[in-house]
Amino acid sequence: MTLDAIDKRIIDELQRDGRMSYADLAPLVGLSAAATRQRVQRLTDSGVLQIVAVTDPLALGYNSMAMFCITVEHDAQAVADAVGALPSVIYAVLSAGGYDVLAEVLCESNDEMFDVLNHQVRTIPGVREVQAFPYFRIHTHRFRWAAR
Repeated sequence: MTLDAIDKRIIDELQRDGRMSYADLAPLVGLSAAATRQRVQRLTDSGVLQIVAVTDPLALGYNSMAMFCITVEHDAQAVADAVGALPSVIYAVLSAGGYDVLAEVLCESNDEMFDVLNHQVRTIPGVREVQAFPYFRIHTHRFRWAAR
């Protein structure tokens, strides 16, 4: 999907305030409220834009957070698909370098984190090695960057 200047401005404004009404957003992007609503709908339908609530995992009872760095034997895509399907995994990426798959994991306790690591991730076919890097807390959590 090709984004024009208005699409990029809509994204920028919604990254600043995702709860902004179409009536408030419209004059900022130079459209009517109806046209703005259609643009936002097109951006969400195409998967370019997703409007969600950002939360603090610690405040919601997730007391154990970690990044799992996974080395695979053959098919990194298949391992990433399996890892990404686990309910405790909130983010999974394919990577180049020392690890093939990186997965961010949220759990309520260290016991649950151990279960995810030992009984779920390590048992996925193709997983050769997993290194877990637990977090103490989130230092920077940024969701605003320019649309290009």
